[in-house]
Amino acid sequence: SRWPRADIDHGCPNRTKQGQEQEQEKEKGQEKASAEKAERKDHKEKPDMDKAREKNTATGSPPFRPAGIVLPFALSILLLIFLSLTIAGQAGDRPSIILQSTTSTQNSGLFDHILPLFAKDTGITVHVVAVGTGQALKNAGNGDGDVVLVHARQAEEEFIARGLGVRRHDVMYNDFVIVGPAGDPAGLATAGDAVEAFRKIASAKSVFVSRGDDSGTHKKEMQLWKLAKINVRAQSGNWYRETGSGMGATLNVAAGMAAYTLTDRATWIAFGNRDNLKIQYQGDRALFNQYGIMLVNPRKHKHVKAVSGQAFIDWLTGPRGQKSIAAYRLHGQQLFFPNAGKGFQ
Repeated sequence: SRWPRADIDHGCPNRTKQGQEQEQEKEKGQEKASAEKAERKDHKEKPDMDKAREKNTATGSPPFRPAGIVLPFALSILLLIFLSLTIAGQAGDRPSIILQSTTSTQNSGLFDHILPLFAKDTGITVHVVAVGTGQALKNAGNGDGDVVLVHARQAEEEFIARGLGVRRHDVMYNDFVIVGPAGDPAGLATAGDAVEAFRKIASAKSVFVSRGDDSGTHKKEMQLWKLAKINVRAQSGNWYRETGSGMGATLNVAAGMAAYTLTDRATWIAFGNRDNLKIQYQGDRALFNQYGIMLVNPRKHKHVKAVSGQAFIDWLTGPRGQKSIAAYRLHGQQLFFPNAGKGFQ
């Protein structure tokens, strides 16, 4: 008799170990074949994403993406890149300078008119610090600015003499006026000149509101009181009041108190809260108001942007800037008169 074959299961519990291993390998092979068959069937029913991607690439069409996930994410990334580039272009790459100047030029709206024109022509942005002339010169002397534009010639010349600025240039002019209550209690209408007008105010003890802030307007006012030989410091708190504020705020106080005050004409034209105030005296040569511009000395302060600062001075005192100043009007009136290199006209 013959022995049973080891590779066939005869139900015999005494099969050889070799036969069991061969049977297990055969079963594994059958399971693998079944799995591959099922996978091929499943794969046949789904879109062939790889072929679609290759086809779109060849035809120049956008690659296939799951619309609900990838597209919004991609758009978000593109939006972030766009915003970053926009902000960088507006803030980081554009040159800029700091201009120390006066409340009168700011309140009049002049800077809102000319600075966008300068930026368009040169690509340079000007940031204005609007304070009184005395404070503007102090700030500039401390290096807190690149250019200074003010209206107190003696103080400007002292600024240059101390080596704090580089060459002073005339830019434009207008004039000061004395405004007061409509009834004109001090009788300024009959004054022969500005000094007499101030004497009349002191004689009548009519309330006078001063800026008291060492601005160009305050400096002019103190000059007139000195010429009139009136010690207004001794009258402080009586008929003489000091605000320590800018021109607009001082005009508001004068309107509220029905008082006299000295103002530059540009701010007066732009001022809306006049109440019963009117111009009571004007036209004296002593009320002439010249504006000058200077570059802060880069030898004193290394961080001064001398090239951009000088570009602004050259533009403002050149044909383009001078025409822009002359073109600025408010309520049909010209506020400033360009005179770079010409002096008083």
